[in-house]
Amino acid sequence: MNFFPERQTSPAAERNQGPILQVLQALLPPQGAALELASGTGQHVACFAAALPGWTWQPSDAHTDLFGSIAAWCANLPAARVRPPVRLDVRAPQWPAEGPAFSTPFDLVYCANLLHIAPWACCAGLMQGAARHLAPQGMLVTYGPYREDGVPTAPGNLAFDASLRSQHPEWGLRRREDAEAVAAQAGLHLAARHALPANNLLLIWQRPAPTPPAPP
Repeated sequence: MNFFPERQTSPAAERNQGPILQVLQALLPPQGAALELASGTGQHVACFAAALPGWTWQPSDAHTDLFGSIAAWCANLPAARVRPPVRLDVRAPQWPAEGPAFSTPFDLVYCANLLHIAPWACCAGLMQGAARHLAPQGMLVTYGPYREDGVPTAPGNLAFDASLRSQHPEWGLRRREDAEAVAAQAGLHLAARHALPANNLLLIWQRPAPTPPAPP
């Protein structure tokens, strides 16, 4: 019997959540508040919230028809650990789309597998919105396939890129260096790069460390 009739499953999320979680566990402090963008089925937020008990999570997605799946995946978790999902378009000047804007900064903004299946304008929206809502020492973590200067693109990623572009002219793998330029305009820089299985990258973006005052 299916006790969670609305729960949808993404095979990719099932495969990649373990490697992503390993990086997050090594990266994050014991406690904090996280905003997940493009939560999709809800598998990632459910996995991470279960494994990181000191963290609270705010899932979100631009598509409200996924909210039932997110809630179903998180049904067995304490309500205080995962908040109800909210509708959020990264390109919008206010996060979330309805009600008041987030008033408390987040220690982590997490976004997986969005940029290559969204218009390029979403990259600027993502970086600008994260910069607005991150705590001073907070981190934006993005995950997915990228193209990189001086790094041969794996054949599987080339085929994936061609498939995406055939489906929608505004989709496709993004050049990491282009994302860095957009991030810089929002006041963020690439602090770390982690190569994960299946030719994906987990990238960590932060505000630059303040320049120490010059000695007298």
